[in-house]
Amino acid sequence: MSKEDEKNFEELMDELNTLVKDLEGGNTNLDESIDKYTKAMTIAKACNEKLDNAQGAVNKILKDNGFLDDFNVEE
Repeated sequence: MSKEDEKNFEELMDELNTLVKDLEGGNTNLDESIDKYTKAMTIAKACNEKLDNAQGAVNKILKDNGFLDDFNVEE
C-alpha cells in the first residue's frame, strides 16, 4: 500500500494544492520542480482512483432481496 492509499481524499487534495502553489511560485530549481510535478501526478492519480471508487459505491444500492445492484434512475 502506498502512502497515498493511506491518506483520505481531503488530505491528498491539500497536499496536491501545496505542490501546485510551490510549482506556480517559480521558486524551485528544475530538479525540485520535476520531483514536485511527479509527486503531484501521483497524488492526482490516487485522487482519481478514490473518486472512481466513491462513485462506484454511490451507484450501488441495496435491493430488497439483499443483493447489490447498479442504481438506475427511471425516467
